[in-house]
Amino acid sequence: MPTTRVERIAAGWLALEAVGVLVLAAWELVALTRGDSESVPSSLALLVLTVIGAAAVIGFAVAVWRGGSWGRSGGVVVQLLILSIALGSLTGEGADARLAATIAVPAVVGLILLIAAARSAGARSRTGDSEV
Repeated sequence: MPTTRVERIAAGWLALEAVGVLVLAAWELVALTRGDSESVPSSLALLVLTVIGAAAVIGFAVAVWRGGSWGRSGGVVVQLLILSIALGSLTGEGADARLAATIAVPAVVGLILLIAAARSAGARSRTGDSEV
């Protein structure tokens, strides 16, 4: 069955977030090559984990585009993790509400899109209609 419009929008949003994670990985690589890190092994490990995270988000985006429920589930987990990072940026010595909002708003949008995609997929599976 073809996916609905809201599922494709949610997949596109996840793909944009994956690009953002890849940009973060590129930034980490530049910092590593400039010698801005105190621990090269830790920086390499963080870089590898960031790239793995980007690959996972890309996988979730592809799965949502194809109508897979596991992609929506993984995408929701990603949004909740991003929201936890936003909450963390509100606490501590360098707390910054603007940074927290900058991080949280895209995650909330993604969460809303993924929930709408799940509802749309459920309605599509009940009716067999691709444009619910």
